[in-house]
Amino acid sequence: MRPDKRFLGQHREFWANVRTISQQVGYTERKTGRIKVPTLLEASSALGNIGLNAGHIADAAGQPTKFGQLLLLYFQSRADLLNSHVEPLLMNAKQAESLYRKIRRQVKPKCPLPMNKQSGKKRAPAYLTAIVNMLIEANSGGSCCDFDPRELTTVTRDGAPLRTLARRIDGAFPKAVNPVAIWEIKEYYYTTTFGSRVADGVYETLLDGMELEELREHEGVHVRHYLIVDAHYTWWECGRSYLCRIIDMLHMGYVDEVLFGREVVERLPLLVKEWVAAAKNPR
Repeated sequence: MRPDKRFLGQHREFWANVRTISQQVGYTERKTGRIKVPTLLEASSALGNIGLNAGHIADAAGQPTKFGQLLLLYFQSRADLLNSHVEPLLMNAKQAESLYRKIRRQVKPKCPLPMNKQSGKKRAPAYLTAIVNMLIEANSGGSCCDFDPRELTTVTRDGAPLRTLARRIDGAFPKAVNPVAIWEIKEYYYTTTFGSRVADGVYETLLDGMELEELREHEGVHVRHYLIVDAHYTWWECGRSYLCRIIDMLHMGYVDEVLFGREVVERLPLLVKEWVAAAKNPR
């Protein structure tokens, strides 16, 4: 899922309003469970209810300002994207297993196919991670890939460290030192609630994105950054507000793309070919 170019490059003030209004009016419709689209009145009231001025989004006649029009357009776009496109892409464990087995038969992988961290009957391959690994291997033309970096991501200049990220990431192409692309995978097929561990995963990606933004703005180095998520129950039934935050993060420029569930099958092969080409022409 790529960002809508209409909302890229917006000032931080825009995203402050998106977050504040979303928090006050709520992210979902209680009756339908669909992502909520605030009205102008709801957005203005949300700010007024916490003692803030709403004159920048609605004029004295109750009509939206140019800034207000853009806010309302974004809320509608975010809801349409999640309700109509993202929700159908998310899989449950049975669907993910079926896709994993199908791809494994097709590509006969040699790459790592890790197990999840569950025990007992829930012990199984980490389906999404394995699918991602297989698709990368199948489309990389034999190029090197670090499917499980056990080191911090480092960008160098003249053979010396230029920036080193604070966290280890889930995958790097071609490796964790001077990568073309890095990614985080958040698959939660067996969780029964949207707990703090899942929420932390969103904020970890945000931290990575902020560090990469600083690298890009101050050193002119762009490392492609991806978030790959799945599990219909966890993200849609329990975590729709966090899906909204992920879409916000995408449009704030902290990730280049977010891949949802089965979207990896269509989109990842195209991305890998881009990575291979970029690796052959290093910065």
